[in-house]
Amino acid sequence: MNAKQAAAFKAVSYVKDGMIVGLGTGSTAYWAIQYLGERVQQGLKVTAVATSDETERLAREVNIDVQPLDQVDILDVDIDGADEVDKNLNLIKGGGGALLREKIVAVASKMFIVIADESKLVENLGKFPLPVEVIPFGYTHTAKKLAALGCKPVLRIKERKTFITDNSNYILDCHFNVIADPAALQPQINAIAGVVESGLFVKVASKVIVGSADGTVKEIA
Repeated sequence: MNAKQAAAFKAVSYVKDGMIVGLGTGSTAYWAIQYLGERVQQGLKVTAVATSDETERLAREVNIDVQPLDQVDILDVDIDGADEVDKNLNLIKGGGGALLREKIVAVASKMFIVIADESKLVENLGKFPLPVEVIPFGYTHTAKKLAALGCKPVLRIKERKTFITDNSNYILDCHFNVIADPAALQPQINAIAGVVESGLFVKVASKVIVGSADGTVKEIA
């Protein structure tokens, strides 16, 4: 069991019978879906809300009941990965392109558990480019406004095509290098016309489960 698997396995242990569970997107969340699927096969009854089309597909493959977010009231727990985690449990998310739905599901949950390997722990956020979801209309102008905040925005390209989110938007990966004050930066980004949401998750995580290469885990809350 590698670091990502260990963190995911521990996170899924928090899921109890009858819970409504948010399922994240990405390589670490993948393992949470697999382990939850195994528990469903053993008789666990849960309802899941997916943060991306890909996650919904993976969950259905392992017979997890998936419902739209609007069909549930409040989620008991949300399990998702992160691209960076600082000492205050602030996050950068969105490397997989699902940051908008991930944030909506996270804030609709009683408990948001972040799963990560040790490489994701950082002193300051920003080395990983901050994903910002923007509407396609006038995105070059949105990019200029973002650049004025001290970053270099780069339109995300995948397989030689502009990356399109599940919400039919673009992503600008903003290279800050260091984000000294995530709480101050987040509203500045969100105030720019054309920005839908940023991958900064400030004071959203309930706990972080960090997996190590030897299969052990530690929890930070």
